[in-house]
Amino acid sequence: MIVVGGDNLIDLIESARNDGAVSFVGARGGSGYNTARAAVRQDQSVGFITPIATDNLGHFLADKMISDGVELLSPRSQKPSSLAVVTLNNGQPSYQFYRDDTAERQVDLPLLQNNFPANGRAFHLTSLAIISGTDADAWADFFAQKHAAGIVTTLDPNVRPMLIPDREAYLERLWRLMNTADIIKLSDEDLEWIFPDLDFDATCAELLTKTKAKLTIVTKGGEGAIGYCNGASVTVPAHPVPKMVDTVGAGDTFMGTVLSQLNASGFLAQDALETLDQTTLTTLLTRAAKAAAINCGREGCDPPTAEELA
Repeated sequence: MIVVGGDNLIDLIESARNDGAVSFVGARGGSGYNTARAAVRQDQSVGFITPIATDNLGHFLADKMISDGVELLSPRSQKPSSLAVVTLNNGQPSYQFYRDDTAERQVDLPLLQNNFPANGRAFHLTSLAIISGTDADAWADFFAQKHAAGIVTTLDPNVRPMLIPDREAYLERLWRLMNTADIIKLSDEDLEWIFPDLDFDATCAELLTKTKAKLTIVTKGGEGAIGYCNGASVTVPAHPVPKMVDTVGAGDTFMGTVLSQLNASGFLAQDALETLDQTTLTTLLTRAAKAAAINCGREGCDPPTAEELA
């Protein structure tokens, strides 16, 4: 099983505004939530270990995840669901997050240790879960424990600068995670925030000196992606999108595809990752780029199935 930990929330996106009212459309979201759904739709065994609320919005989140085939590993929480509110000012979006004392924050080491399945092969951690708080420290500690136990650890920081109250504390936690990660995926925007004084090539070089990951992937949106493994690198172009709708969940779909394909092909093990070659990596990243492109042709995060990719 691929075990995913990270955020699950409701995106409330402004849809209309007048003198009397402002209207919102609610959508399922969260990087961890999206990644789990992307992986399970490609016929892999996937579990989600972050608690989901028992309120009506939590049911909205959980029901879709279950129908996709994801196993909910932790007990549901009576705390409320997290919200991300997106409002518009002259067409420009601004974001407010409501996550204090919500269901997804009810995480500590005992919960993670007690609910990680015996058949867990990989543990993927992402985004808001690692920003701050005692729950972020619990995630980081558990991540290190799983790596030491031989479980493949994978990380997608999906940096959200507006939510990071303490840059130095966040970076300290991030480097601790990167030192115990077998697979890392970052976007070029993530790298720009982490290394603000370096150009893109220099940031990639610096990243590779600071992590012990066996596979490192940097996505560049419409410019494709770069993968580094075993002293080699490959670059793949972005897959064409015949009709762009939006990019919501594209990076999560990319990451979910990477995990599912590594699992399906027998490479999702610490020793197996050390045998990845350029040909296999090119095939892997090309498929992930195609999955992301299909998602971009749909509204919101709606990852493709294995049949659609084939």
